[in-house]
Amino acid sequence: MEKRTLDKELSGNAYPGRGIVIGRSEDGTKAVTAYFIMGRSANSRNRIFVEDGEGIRTEAFDPSKMEDPSLIIYAPVRVLGNKTIVTNGDQTDTIYEGMDKQQTFEQSLRTRTYEPDEPNFTPRISGILHIVEGTFNYAMSILKSDNGNPDSTNRFTFAYENPVSGEGRFLHTYMGDGNPLPSFEGEPTRVAIEGDIDAFTNMLWDNLNEDNKVSLFVRFIDIASGKYETRIINKNK
Repeated sequence: MEKRTLDKELSGNAYPGRGIVIGRSEDGTKAVTAYFIMGRSANSRNRIFVEDGEGIRTEAFDPSKMEDPSLIIYAPVRVLGNKTIVTNGDQTDTIYEGMDKQQTFEQSLRTRTYEPDEPNFTPRISGILHIVEGTFNYAMSILKSDNGNPDSTNRFTFAYENPVSGEGRFLHTYMGDGNPLPSFEGEPTRVAIEGDIDAFTNMLWDNLNEDNKVSLFVRFIDIASGKYETRIINKNK
């Protein structure tokens, strides 16, 4: 698979929806993850990311303007021991609870399908980073309708062992704007992971569509120690 640059992937797509990036830093010492949300409606755009323990949650920027909290208020990031879970919905909790009961990432998601937002049937995208004894691996999942057929769910899991430095994978909900919105297709995109946490964060934010971007989370985790740095950018301030 050709390795692409995230600046071009993002700037060339006005509406990738919600997106997860996972990979390894250029110097090989950090596990990297990012999660962003975008919105077309006033309700979707009325959000911010806030820290919640070791993870984050979405919150209404102006609670008086919140119309429907379902599907937009959730915890995108939670930490379970040496595992960091990143998703685009409340399946974060499903994965956390399942893995806490010794289920695998894939088994935990067997109880979930795509989002019930007809006619889009937005895919549920999820990722998990596992760091143990100086090693790092990760997996990504997408649950989607079968080409818009709500009676059939397609489940795909992609696992990456000992990922190489300066590379990652990018998984997002939509191929682009549309009505209905077209679901992501294929394997997560192979992308370059470049720069330190601030350079990487700024690159992502600067290349997300100005009208549609809402919030961005980035975390660099030291593979040797497990210590991490986090950056959050909210359009609403």
